[in-house]
Amino acid sequence: MTHHVILGAGPAGVIAAETIRKLAPLDAITLIGDEPEPSYSRMAIPYLLAGNIQESGTYLRKTPSHFADLKINVLQALVKSVQAATKTIVLTNGESISFDTLLIATGSHPVSPPIPGIQCEGVHTCWTLADARAIMQLAKPGARVLQLGAGFIGCIIMEALAARGVKLSVVEMGDRMVPRMMGEVAGGMIRDWVAAKGVEVFTSTRVESITPGAPLQVKLSNGRTVQADLVISAAGVRPAIGYLEHSGITCLLGVLTDEHLQTNVPGIYAAGDCAEALDKVSGKMMVSAIQPNAAEQARVAAANMVAYARGLPAKTELKGVTQINVLDTLGLISSSFGDWQGVSGGEHAELTDQAAGRHLSLQFKDDVLVGCNSVGWTEHVGVMRGLVEGQVHLGDWKDQLKADPTLLMQAYLACAQGQGQWSGANDARVR
Repeated sequence: MTHHVILGAGPAGVIAAETIRKLAPLDAITLIGDEPEPSYSRMAIPYLLAGNIQESGTYLRKTPSHFADLKINVLQALVKSVQAATKTIVLTNGESISFDTLLIATGSHPVSPPIPGIQCEGVHTCWTLADARAIMQLAKPGARVLQLGAGFIGCIIMEALAARGVKLSVVEMGDRMVPRMMGEVAGGMIRDWVAAKGVEVFTSTRVESITPGAPLQVKLSNGRTVQADLVISAAGVRPAIGYLEHSGITCLLGVLTDEHLQTNVPGIYAAGDCAEALDKVSGKMMVSAIQPNAAEQARVAAANMVAYARGLPAKTELKGVTQINVLDTLGLISSSFGDWQGVSGGEHAELTDQAAGRHLSLQFKDDVLVGCNSVGWTEHVGVMRGLVEGQVHLGDWKDQLKADPTLLMQAYLACAQGQGQWSGANDARVR
């Protein structure tokens, strides 16, 4: 009997297991996760912190017998190594598991900055349900909380902390908030918005040390020392692929994959936050750590795993990934799509209304919109994504958008339909 093994029980792993079961009703499937809880979504943790849901609300599947009903064997274990040559997985408890096909979907893990005291009591990441429980014990109304990092994940955590009524300070090394998603103007507007909501923000600042105690003493590079009852480290994440060293599987930033999500080793695939796949807008290989991309990669990989096990050629291809980020920061909606920093030789259009808290930045390559930033322009989110993902040729509309970037919807309606890019999913008229 063919044995499919999936490493990682997050969204990508779960969707892959279910897809394999649908396509191969009799094959054996083992889903390996390293946490004791049922499979859950990390993106739901802020809603748990804010009190909007219970822990069960984070679970990816609500029926306790879901995987048993599908005859998917779920195993809680830590993977020590993968041996591609012998198609064997070695667990930290000494057991070995053989496979016919393998999916690497172990996601990411938080980066731990080299800061003295970062491991002391009262300092937590916000990545697991165990982290969330610890944070909820400390983040009581009025508690002094210092958050390290104001990137995309950091801003989502910040929203949840604000809902708990804490006194919040945020430290960001970059000169603006969400520096990997937003340009200088947009990131600065988000910073100003957050500060006006009562959050103390330190940009272009590093945490130099954390001294244990109650409260914690947090020394900043600007010369200040901040007292905190809780420090949250949200300094970013990296693909969790350390166990693949010496495996024979090629890894760069993530696990390198082709258009079928297959690695350099036949029968071994990768999906989700640990996979490095082609960005169809920039033409570069990248890790795109967002759940919609993880879900699509999982479906493609699973279909090709079944085909490989049957000795058939891979037919299912990933159309590519795109950088997509839509963020709600204390009520201010911002978005970033594609190559928002622009490309060499490209053109740029920008419109800013500081008083209204609205900003729009468009990046073009020839007559194609390759990236954009927006703050406060919620009505354009759908069409921006459609234009960037669809790589729609704008023709004369490019010059009209350069003169007036707010004409995005009109440009989309005029150009996308004629190029076969129209779909209800991007129908801005119903948004």
